[in-house]
Amino acid sequence: MDLEPLFAAMKVSTSGLTAQRKRLDVVAENLANIETTRTAEGGPYRRQVVSFQEERALVISSPEPGEAGGNDTSAQPGTTEQQEFRGVSGQIREDSSPFPEVYDPGHPDANSEGFVKYPNVDIVTEMTELISATRAFEANVTAFNAAKQMMRKALEL
Repeated sequence: MDLEPLFAAMKVSTSGLTAQRKRLDVVAENLANIETTRTAEGGPYRRQVVSFQEERALVISSPEPGEAGGNDTSAQPGTTEQQEFRGVSGQIREDSSPFPEVYDPGHPDANSEGFVKYPNVDIVTEMTELISATRAFEANVTAFNAAKQMMRKALEL
């Protein structure tokens, strides 16, 4: 029995877990810096977001020995190439939305007109991201456990 598809399912779930964990880390960082008006780069903290990208690999399969063109692995009739889905990865980037300005002339980072630029972090948006990432993480755990259970049942046979 070929267990490779079950291992592939576990790898995809694992990549999803890793990507969602990165998303949770970014949300935590955003919330921690919600009042940071001065960074090492200058200016207020800029919100970070995670964008997901699928990972694919080129898979070349050739016929088994004894089948048509089975001993030669060069491009033969019967040799197939296909893209195989391998999972997902998360890339961190900065949110380019404008910084909100608040009138607070007593603040040390106020400009000459008394306005302070605050981070472009919105607590409602971050909490929504947090809930969404948590649910996606849980879904990946469920898929991983289902693949593990199917593998156990296959080994019992």
